[in-house]
Amino acid sequence: MAIDMSQTTGVGRGGSSEGGGLKKGPKLNAFTGVLVGALGYLFGHWMGNAIAGGYQQVVGSGQNDTAILLGFIFGTIGFFLGLGILNYPLQKMTGIEPPTDEPEQAQGMMKYFRYTLDNKVVGIQYLFGMLVYFFTAGLLAMAIRTQLLSPTNHIWGPATYLEVVGEHGTMMMMMMTSVVMGPFGNFLVPLMIGSKRVAFPRLEAAAFWFTPAAYIILLSALWQGGFQSGWTGYAPLSIQQGVGQDAYLFSFGLLGFSMICSALNMTATIINYRAPGMRWSRLPMLAWGMITVAFTMLLSVPVLIVGLYVMALDRSAQTSMLYAGHGGSSFLWENLFWFFGHPEVYLLALPGFGVVTEILPVFARKPLFAYKTSVAGMIGVAVLSFFVWQHHLFQSGMNPDMRPLFMLTTELISIPTGFLYLVGMGTMWRSRMRFDVPMLFVMAVFFNFLFGGITGVYVSDVPINVTVHGSYFVMAHFHYTIMGQLMFSVMAAIYYYTPLYFGIKLSEKLGKIHFWTMFIAFNSTFLPLFALGLLGMPRRVFEYAQRLQHLNQWVSVSAFILGLSLAFFAVTFVWQLAVSKPKSPPNPWESRGLEWQVGYPVPHGNFAKIPVILAGPYEYGDPNALPVAELSAVGAHSASVSGGDE
Repeated sequence: MAIDMSQTTGVGRGGSSEGGGLKKGPKLNAFTGVLVGALGYLFGHWMGNAIAGGYQQVVGSGQNDTAILLGFIFGTIGFFLGLGILNYPLQKMTGIEPPTDEPEQAQGMMKYFRYTLDNKVVGIQYLFGMLVYFFTAGLLAMAIRTQLLSPTNHIWGPATYLEVVGEHGTMMMMMMTSVVMGPFGNFLVPLMIGSKRVAFPRLEAAAFWFTPAAYIILLSALWQGGFQSGWTGYAPLSIQQGVGQDAYLFSFGLLGFSMICSALNMTATIINYRAPGMRWSRLPMLAWGMITVAFTMLLSVPVLIVGLYVMALDRSAQTSMLYAGHGGSSFLWENLFWFFGHPEVYLLALPGFGVVTEILPVFARKPLFAYKTSVAGMIGVAVLSFFVWQHHLFQSGMNPDMRPLFMLTTELISIPTGFLYLVGMGTMWRSRMRFDVPMLFVMAVFFNFLFGGITGVYVSDVPINVTVHGSYFVMAHFHYTIMGQLMFSVMAAIYYYTPLYFGIKLSEKLGKIHFWTMFIAFNSTFLPLFALGLLGMPRRVFEYAQRLQHLNQWVSVSAFILGLSLAFFAVTFVWQLAVSKPKSPPNPWESRGLEWQVGYPVPHGNFAKIPVILAGPYEYGDPNALPVAELSAVGAHSASVSGGDE
């Protein structure tokens, strides 16, 4: 069975690589989207009041959740209408044949504010979008650490503090789920596998625009009373909260749909759009990270969306499925949430390992050690991640007979995770490493993840979990596992791929200042949290014991320095992109990766003709190694579903 890829220079009928609209239609963009979205919200709110006006749906809140939820629904639809995302499906549904001519190409900066079907533009949209979300969550973290400078002198009351904690956790965990797949998967995977496009460009483009809608709605919770249920949204507290909880559940739902769209697109692209010769045994590690996390998303995210739907019904229609007082069960939400929530940890970690194992051989100048073991590790982590979710419920009153099973599966997952770690160590062993900035961040990933991985084995053990559950020990483990691995991986990828994205090689001097400040401040912030947890400090506390003040002050000052290091990166990154613009040679790292062979700027359609893959991307140090691909040997019609395996 073969795929006709002769059409892959475009995006299908009525589409374009950048415009996404009609040739002579209105110039729709994010600003018109926000305007129409605001009108849609007002209409939905009015409709909700008309349907259920005066009906108090959360006891004691005096609010109409139907109006709020309908406002969010119609606001999101309006946002998509204002962007032009719905033009094509509406034309098809009404019997209007979309035009087949190529629309106008958006020029300059405006193309990043428009609905576009160019995977490279979508990747850059994701890059800056995710950085905005991350820095917003980081500012909220600074507010938390400011509050904890003193055990008794407070900036806010306990309710406001819990709202800030919940907003920070939700922003980080919700908005960061696509921090690798969005910016790097969309841009790089088609280039890496020799494809001219992604499988579903409209789905890919829509997936990004779910994220700013979710971001705006989630932020709106701050001026709607917030939510005190934390990022986990445990019932019955989440059923009893005010309007801010509606913002939580709806924004989380939007991100869920974004993840499903991204996962469907990435899976179909990697399976069906590989160039001839791109066997599974030659697939780059970043692509393996993308496809394993995509399958994980497809299986776990729908369960979260079901849970959010149940929560919305409990809040707006009083169905009481999550409220034990009326016959429901809060355990239902906990199981639905964590069946997504623990695979989510690996939704963040697996792409990070994909980035790390992609970059590492380039700077080690030797082949990736045990390629098949690395692939097995990713697949093993993805599979086992679905068998560990109830280790979050050891203290919930669950059946004690279930504890040994989930303790076993949690400890077993350290085996495939260890495969990935050992692959990194084996690649660095006796190598000729170059300590450029991307490599420094890669090495920091392994250093940080060692703390996260070892402490993860401890907290998976039931007796120790009973002692440290809900403490700062668990929070330190979590931040080492996620931020210590994921965000350092993202920084490595930004420094590594900026020449390909923008034709600019970021300053080594400024990059090393950023790295060392961030690395030292990160460890100075989160290592003491292990001690705080063992000394008995619980998470999400407003006040704490006087004896813990000095440690908390150390952590807060270190967190401020960490924040300054990230601010330094943001300023220097924007300065170099917009002002100094240090030009980069075509392949400054001397990488064998196919993505580096097309040059900057990456041409429209990626390749003039579909390349033939001749060798793997990691054969460094072999004088007889073939070039990774022949870029002009075969026409576009030659690509096949098998990727050349036959």
